[in-house]
Amino acid sequence: MAEDGDVGVGVSLDDRDGGVGGGVGEPGAGAVEGAGVLLSVGAFAARARLSRRALRLYDRTGLLAPAHVDEESGYRYYRAEQVEHARLVALLRRLDMPLALIAEVMREPGDTAAHHLALYWRGVEERIAAQRILVEYLRGRLSGRSSELDEKFRIRTRDVPAQYVISQSRHTLANGLPAWIGSSMTRLTAAAEECGGVAGPPFVVYHAEVTDESDGPVETCVPVRDRVAARAWALDQGRSWGSRAREEGAHRLAYTRITKAQVVYPEIIAAFEAVEEWIAGQRLRVAGPSREVYFTDWSSAGPDDEVCDVAFPVTA
Repeated sequence: MAEDGDVGVGVSLDDRDGGVGGGVGEPGAGAVEGAGVLLSVGAFAARARLSRRALRLYDRTGLLAPAHVDEESGYRYYRAEQVEHARLVALLRRLDMPLALIAEVMREPGDTAAHHLALYWRGVEERIAAQRILVEYLRGRLSGRSSELDEKFRIRTRDVPAQYVISQSRHTLANGLPAWIGSSMTRLTAAAEECGGVAGPPFVVYHAEVTDESDGPVETCVPVRDRVAARAWALDQGRSWGSRAREEGAHRLAYTRITKAQVVYPEIIAAFEAVEEWIAGQRLRVAGPSREVYFTDWSSAGPDDEVCDVAFPVTA
């Protein structure tokens, strides 16, 4: 059988069953269906600059179906107008876009498809930025230069007054944490509007380790203005959500401010460790569970924008 992309040479059972074509007795180009000119798989692969294996894959996954399949021979044919579609699919694959997402993009009209691509690439950039931070962190740990890395985190303290919060707790592993925090914060922020409005930055409290093997629990908290309304909300709706209303006492926080790209496990560990080491160096004591305070709109922030304070309550 011919190499991928060659036209009009050889044939096998795979050519027929898998839609390769381009073999003995199969037209390389110029087959006619009604008024339309069809291309054999070999000819189409050459024009689209795709391997036959790729065409078989795109056919199986519904990304690019042949325009016609001969009932007797099993040969498959494509229209010349499908070449542009095939090339776009191949280019999207070069971005490591999953096939299912490519199918979704290609179904949409132009502007919507471009928007989906932009969202996908934004996620790629965020992941790469986070991985770059992780590589730097690991290089420091492996080379014994971890103290130099810790110096990149500026540690500060601030006093936080007592506040009343509505909260939701859950056991979850690290891979499920981002999605749960997002959905929980959305629910609690909407509920806070029934309790006089949001009174301060939302935060996440880690009552135990959350890793790939440890599931917390973790608690999302949104400060509210009206504690009476918050208690009423908790009694009325909180039970079905696993939520409650409580007072968060006044405390002092030791914290470092990090970017959106750094708010990813395990990269964020470096920030927590830097704060812990600073606390020990200042001869302070950790006075409560660690937390993340989100002080700006997450959805509109870019990878390099500061979005979160990694913090520990401390006391002398």
